[in-house]
Amino acid sequence: MAADTQAAAREALARIHALALPAPLKIMNVCGGHERTITHAGLRSALPPHVELIPGPGCPVCICPEEDVYDAIQMARTRELTLVAFGDMLRVPVNGPRREPRSLEQAKAAGADVRPIASPVEARRIAESDPDRDVVFFAAGFETTMAPVAAMIAEGIPDNLAVLLSGRLTWPAVAMLLASGEPGFDLLIAPGHVATVMGPEEWEFVPEKHGLPAAIAGFETDSLLMATYAVLQQSIQGDCRLINCYPRVVRPGGNTRARELLAQSFDVVDANWRGIGMIPRSGYALSAAFKSHDARLRFPVTADAARKRAGEMPPGCDCARVVLGKIYPNECRLYGDACTPRHPIGPCMVSDEGACRVWWAGGIRDKAGSDERPAKAS
Repeated sequence: MAADTQAAAREALARIHALALPAPLKIMNVCGGHERTITHAGLRSALPPHVELIPGPGCPVCICPEEDVYDAIQMARTRELTLVAFGDMLRVPVNGPRREPRSLEQAKAAGADVRPIASPVEARRIAESDPDRDVVFFAAGFETTMAPVAAMIAEGIPDNLAVLLSGRLTWPAVAMLLASGEPGFDLLIAPGHVATVMGPEEWEFVPEKHGLPAAIAGFETDSLLMATYAVLQQSIQGDCRLINCYPRVVRPGGNTRARELLAQSFDVVDANWRGIGMIPRSGYALSAAFKSHDARLRFPVTADAARKRAGEMPPGCDCARVVLGKIYPNECRLYGDACTPRHPIGPCMVSDEGACRVWWAGGIRDKAGSDERPAKAS
C-alpha cells in the first residue's frame, strides 16, 4: 500500500472511531473485490465492535443458475464442439448422478474439449483458428464482465461462435432485498467498478426510495474506509444520500460507449439467480439481432430426468443465504468440513470473489459458534 494511501486509510479509520454511534449498524458490500480487501486487510477487527460488515451478492459465479452450468456441461459432453469459459466457471458443481461429470472441469477430464479463457478476445481467436469447428462461449458475469462480451458481439463474431449467456445486473438483487422488508443491513457500500461502467446514478434508488445511506467505493482500503465513514456519518446525521468515494474513476453517466454496447448486444430480462429465484429485469439475453449466435437455440439440451435438486444448491449448502447476507460464510453448515476450496460443494467456495472462498483464503477456518460474532473472525 502506498504511503499516501496508508495515511488516508489511517485518517478514515480514526474518523470512524471518533463517531458517536448510537446503535449497532450493519453495512453490506456488494462486490467480491470489496470483500476480499475487507477480509485480507483485517478491516472487521479494526472497526468499532458495533459496526458489522456484511458480504452481499457480489459474486457472479455464485449466483449463476445451476441449469446454465449443467447445459454447458452437456453441450461439451454430447456435441462435437469446443466450450470455453472464464476459469472459475470450470469448477462450479451441479446436482447430478455421481456417475456423470458434475462440473466443466470433470467434463474436461472425461474427454470433452473444455478450455478456460481470460477474455472474450480469446473466445473469438479460438473460433477463428478453426472455422469448421463449433465453439460455445459460456459467458457468465456482472456488468463489468458483460461489457467486453457485448463489445465482442457488436463488432461481429465468427459464424461458428455461439454464446451461452448468463449475465446479470448487480443492483436488482439489492433492490429485491430492500423490497423484501427484511434486508438485513442498515447501510450500503456499492461497487465502484460497476458504477464506473453503468454510472453512479444506478444506486440512487437506495437513499431515495428506501431511505438508506449509500456510498460507492473502489477496491483500495482507503476508499472502503472512506465509504464506511460516509455511510456511518450519514446515519448519525439522518442524512440519506449517495456519496461517491471513488471519484477518480466513477463519473456521472458511467462509460457511455460501454453502455451503448450493452444496449446494442443485449436485452434486459427477468432472470434466475441460483438458490434465490427469479429477480425482475436482472439479467442479460442476446438481442434479436444476435439470436443466431444463441447457444441454447443452436445446441438445445434435454434435461436428464435422473437429476435431483435440479437448479438448486447442493444438499446442506447455505450459499444462497451467504449471498443474500443472511448468514456469514463460516455459519454455513458445510463450511470447512465437506466444503473447502480444494473440494467445493457450493459455488461460494469456488470463485475468488465468493465470500466463502475469500474468508477461507483470509485464514478463517473455524465455524462460528452460537455465542460468537462471526463477522469479527478476521
